Amino acid sequence: METITLEVKSRSAGISAKDTRRGDLIPCVFYGPKQENKSLEVDYQTFRRIFDKAGGNTVLELDIDGKDKINVLVHDLQHDPVTDKFTHIDFKFVDLNKEVTTEVPLVAIGESKAVRELAGSLQAKEMVTVTCMAKIIPHQIEFDITPLEDFHSSIQVKDLKLPEGVVITEDPDLSIASVLAPRAEEEEAPVEEEGVEGEEGEAAAEGAEGEAKEGGDEKKSEKAE
Repeated sequence: METITLEVKSRSAGISAKDTRRGDLIPCVFYGPKQENKSLEVDYQTFRRIFDKAGGNTVLELDIDGKDKINVLVHDLQHDPVTDKFTHIDFKFVDLNKEVTTEVPLVAIGESKAVRELAGSLQAKEMVTVTCMAKIIPHQIEFDITPLEDFHSSIQVKDLKLPEGVVITEDPDLSIASVLAPRAEEEEAPVEEEGVEGEEGEAAAEGAEGEAKEGGDEKKSEKAE
């Protein structure tokens, strides 16, 4: 397993998270079973580069103040709702020799005939939950979408090729990828012919005039009596 080290520093209890962020640092905490909780801070750009490379499912080695080295996973990562910048990190202790359950990204590779030739849209699951020893958590799991030749094809959890020692905890028959057919163009509403409408209108008008005339004749007859 590749060791990715992240240098962090202890954060004084008297410094607020808001003040920490002003210094281009991210406030963070470390915790875990039988571990002493620690308030920490990490350089924003340093963490961003490492997180872009490792993701949230890779074990990191925290180097705290250049003294203590602890294996952790990013357990929670908060973002600013407006800027989307990292605002807080939870690091959780992990024992490399014990099983953990975590989410791993799914990455589609290859080319689907249903997408290329039939103009379909690929629908793919982004993450899958696995259980394995912490030291062998895969960075990502790739799967080939070539078998998706039509809109009835699908790739399921049981079709995934996993590294030795990694087990997916989700339903084996769960679909992780399929291709959605393009929307059919809306049919134009049929336009009624003006001639027909005109004839019907004229007929209705003539009928109305006839009824009115008959009514008038009847009234005249009544007066004559």
